[in-house]
Amino acid sequence: MYGRGQQSGLGFGPPFTPPIVKQLLIANGVVFVAQLLVPGFQDYLAIYPAAVWQGGYLWQPFTYMWLHGSPGHLLMNLFVLWMFGSQLAMAWGAKRFLRFYLVCGIGAGFIIATVPYLAVSVGLSPAYTLTFATVGASGAIYGVLLAYSFTWPDRTIMLIFPPVAFRAIWLIPLMFFMTVMFGGGNISHVGHLGGVLVAWLYMRRTGDARSLFSIAQLKHRWRRHRMRQKLRAVQYEDFERRRDDDRRIH
Repeated sequence: MYGRGQQSGLGFGPPFTPPIVKQLLIANGVVFVAQLLVPGFQDYLAIYPAAVWQGGYLWQPFTYMWLHGSPGHLLMNLFVLWMFGSQLAMAWGAKRFLRFYLVCGIGAGFIIATVPYLAVSVGLSPAYTLTFATVGASGAIYGVLLAYSFTWPDRTIMLIFPPVAFRAIWLIPLMFFMTVMFGGGNISHVGHLGGVLVAWLYMRRTGDARSLFSIAQLKHRWRRHRMRQKLRAVQYEDFERRRDDDRRIH
């Protein structure tokens, strides 16, 4: 995955990895090793909705985000954190970035623990789904992706495979599409959506998202869209007129 800034040109990854991002990468790696070596480690720290709201394991929405289900799961989350989180941490500073990362992950954790109860209560899911475990930093990672796309919406992102270039503002929709199409059934889409929701609410509160999703901005984008359509129509009419003139000359 490549990123193209407005001034920096084409490049792979961030130019610098801030210490706070390095510390998060190391912490996730250390906890994953503990998962492999310590029996029962995951049972107490992963999110089990029934354990959270019936057993009083209220720490699980705080701890699940440091666990991962497999080496591939860990490496993918750490890669995205390094790729996009580094630039956000450089722009925001360590304290602001860490606070945002934790708020997104913990907020997504409480959503993961709560939504299954709502689904069971209205008959959309069987009761045994309350005993499913959820682990991973994806809620926090999706929050970072949303913040990146809001901070630099016009930056060009290019995937290595498939080789597709797109604006950063489309990063979240593309990630959801790829996880739904190619991620398999063992993915917490609720966690991903929860991280995005918490990040959006957080950025709305701080004012970082208002310029992109205010009513005035939507009207402005609609007017620009209409103007472009009219311009294309005028250009097409001009092209057709010149082509007709050329035909009459020949």
